[in-house]
Amino acid sequence: MKKPFQTTAQRSSLWLDAWFKLRKNRMALFGFSVLLILCVVSLLTPWIAPYSYEAQDLMLGATPPSVAHWLGTDIFGRDMLTRIMYGGRVSLMVGFIATAVALVIGILWGSIAGFVGGRVDAVMMRIVDIMYALPFMIFIVLLMVVFGRNILLLFVAIGAVEWLTMARIVRSQVMALRKQEFIEAAYSMGLSRWAIIRRHIIPNTLGPVIVYTTLTIPSVMLLEAFLSFLGLGIQPPQSSWGLLINYGVETMEEYPWLLIFPGITLSLTLFALNFLGDGLRDALDPRASKD
Repeated sequence: MKKPFQTTAQRSSLWLDAWFKLRKNRMALFGFSVLLILCVVSLLTPWIAPYSYEAQDLMLGATPPSVAHWLGTDIFGRDMLTRIMYGGRVSLMVGFIATAVALVIGILWGSIAGFVGGRVDAVMMRIVDIMYALPFMIFIVLLMVVFGRNILLLFVAIGAVEWLTMARIVRSQVMALRKQEFIEAAYSMGLSRWAIIRRHIIPNTLGPVIVYTTLTIPSVMLLEAFLSFLGLGIQPPQSSWGLLINYGVETMEEYPWLLIFPGITLSLTLFALNFLGDGLRDALDPRASKD
């Protein structure tokens, strides 16, 4: 059995092996390609959007897809393609930033709890259990009431909920690593606990963390869509895919394209992230390398 401690060349070969495996997974490559295209389009939206974000044509109103408006217009005469492109910037930003917040908190919390152990571990994990038991909707509503509606607050609120599972995953990985020989060697060299966690423990948990990250992003995006659907998320004049879907549901009988196109875009993104996550899980699974 290989030890978790590896040289730089060995680590590079492991990541290269994972990349070669990932390249053979067509669904994972499809997911990665779709996600890359969506991210590039979202970044370039202010320069490539066919219409201005605030442009309205009340005389035009809601019209089905046409040559002038490829995805139609909403009830205010706003171009739906433009709305979806700008909404993608918000939805993807919520997904990535809120997941980053969850990663930072979860990795640090789980690493400290798993490595220190004892009473510290017991107290920290009981806090996690208590937060699991709290209804997150009440937590977010309280934040909105106290601090007001703010997109940055939405990132923090979602990230503050999603880090709990990450902390448990990292803790289990750390508990398996802390008694390995390379940790004892680091102790004998005089490294502090924090230095060992930062230099050895966290890098050796990156595999499961990366996989879970790709599965957390769609979860966060769905959560934002749900909050926007309830009126607790992004508020006009800003837009997100969840908010567009909310509007589409209200008018789906008369103007079905207002629901169909944002729904397809969100679904395609979620499928792409899940395909990529499954591919990374297979590529980074050490048992798969024995096949």
